[in-house]
Amino acid sequence: MTTRTPKLRPVTPRHAASLVIYEQRADDLYVLMGRRAKTHKFLPNVYVFPGGRVDPTDAGITPLAPLDPDIERKLSHPADMAHAVATAAVRETHEETGLVIGDVHNDRLRPDLSNLDFIARAITPPVSPIRFNTRFLSVDARHTSGTLGGSGELVDLRWIPLSAVHEVPLIDVTEFVLEEINRTIKNVSAEARQSPETVPLFSYYRGKPFIRNYGDD
Repeated sequence: MTTRTPKLRPVTPRHAASLVIYEQRADDLYVLMGRRAKTHKFLPNVYVFPGGRVDPTDAGITPLAPLDPDIERKLSHPADMAHAVATAAVRETHEETGLVIGDVHNDRLRPDLSNLDFIARAITPPVSPIRFNTRFLSVDARHTSGTLGGSGELVDLRWIPLSAVHEVPLIDVTEFVLEEINRTIKNVSAEARQSPETVPLFSYYRGKPFIRNYGDD
């Protein structure tokens, strides 16, 4: 008699936030990326944007300036956690890169959330033992201060032009976010740039990437 192996329930994704810092230089757009160390259990040896898990304390941090109301509304769908997500993105960026978005007083970061935009969301595949529900935000580098350094969690921190990102190892989600950056920011003037009503959600269906709009359901 054969026995069936019971299907394991997918791991519940943890809330996470990632920040794309970009800078227009001449005729190309540069983004700040770093390589995850080979010792990482999750996504070793690939280039990513700074970011990480949303901590419970992120919701209670008082910002130097709050989110734009339109961005807050989109980030709060479906749960009201916009401030915590945005704060996590700025905090993790400061820890991993040394850059400050806001100011630091008595070793305490006060994030400036007013210039952040919400560009995409992605959920790790159900089969993965480590899963994240990540919101990707973006900010122009002119709203940052400090010197590149950070905790060492990301190695080889550097500015990479969009025209050359294919030269470093990436995962499909990162490629997807870079395509959004290319579509919505590159070659679009700051005056003409508008935040869309919905953002794309990158997920997986039957083992394959599946993209749909997030915020209109």
